[in-house]
Amino acid sequence: MRLALEQAELAWQLNEVPVGAVLVDENDQLIAAAHNSPISRNDPTSHAEINVIRKAAHLLQNYRLINTTLYVTLEPCIMCVGALLHGRIKRLVYAADEPKTGAINSQIQLLEFTHNHRIEVVSGILKAECSNLLSDFFKKRRLEKKNE
Repeated sequence: MRLALEQAELAWQLNEVPVGAVLVDENDQLIAAAHNSPISRNDPTSHAEINVIRKAAHLLQNYRLINTTLYVTLEPCIMCVGALLHGRIKRLVYAADEPKTGAINSQIQLLEFTHNHRIEVVSGILKAECSNLLSDFFKKRRLEKKNE
């Protein structure tokens, strides 16, 4: 999760919402790392989770990411949960809940529905650090808009 947090910090430096993700194999070896980039890419699907899945699939030359674990600093949205299911990610570890668009626990419990694949979920790892990073980012953004 620390590597995902580092990715989130990189996103902040690029004025993106600070969310980071890493994908590891069954031996906890890093496959890929990524962060949010919808603003810089002009792509609303360019969430950290989607970016890391794309990188990993390209590196592994396989769209199935079997026996992998995704670490992400924020609870995934509906789109990203769908990508996790299609990619056959085995395990999801996320830090902070996303009260507005979270699709694991907050807004909708998408994984509670019947799917052809089950994902093990762990939450709350480095929750305070990841939540604080997001809060600080949005406080700074609101202050900048106020001062414009």
